[in-house]
Amino acid sequence: MRWLCFLLVPNATAQAPRPAAKPLRFDLTALPVTRDSFVFRVRGEERGWAVWQYQVKALETGQQVVFTAQSELQPAATERLRVVADRLTGAPVSYFHHVESFAPQSDTVMVEHDLDVRDGRVEGRRRAAGRKAGVTIVPIHVPLPAGAVWSTYQWFAAPGLAAAPGDSLVGRGYTEFGDSIEMVSVVAEAVRTIQVPAGQFDVLPLVTGGLRLFVSRTAPRRVVKGETPDGAFTFELVHSGPPLPAEQP
Repeated sequence: MRWLCFLLVPNATAQAPRPAAKPLRFDLTALPVTRDSFVFRVRGEERGWAVWQYQVKALETGQQVVFTAQSELQPAATERLRVVADRLTGAPVSYFHHVESFAPQSDTVMVEHDLDVRDGRVEGRRRAAGRKAGVTIVPIHVPLPAGAVWSTYQWFAAPGLAAAPGDSLVGRGYTEFGDSIEMVSVVAEAVRTIQVPAGQFDVLPLVTGGLRLFVSRTAPRRVVKGETPDGAFTFELVHSGPPLPAEQP
């Protein structure tokens, strides 16, 4: 089970990088301040929705990017996500993820992660609820190496990557389900033009985390489509607008 209803995606651990891989760096100042709505389709059938919202929070000592998302994939799951990062350095600050599953074959019906970065460590808890097992709470204390980010950057921060067709980028990301630091890679494919409900876009396809993301090439750069390698699951941009006040988790 992965973030934001990508339940059809295999483990988001990246593929082995190509020999000439470049460092994976995310420029969070390039992310748009916006609220983007997507439609989910499974084998062509509309099955749900997602809303991604990007905001900038001013602090006395700098700025933060606050990314929030909500989604529903019928009849499998609903999810909420809130990621906070330093806008200038890209360093992860906090992470909240809540997913509820309706799969009859699974005993687990809810998993929630509430995490912060403190003194070079990921600190927080995982709370899980099962039909039979009840609620369990597990503390999390994992060292975060310098330069490592939340693994979800590969999706929501994809518009902040400086990548050209043929590039292979690699870095390190913390994955909450494995409580581990894993290699994250992004491979850029050839530029193309695609049509989604929100319009026509010239895009740079980025293969990462079990998905192909289509990122628009003109400002404001944003993810306008995503798909699994077999095309069975897709999500497409329907509408963009100003962000709304984000609810706290």
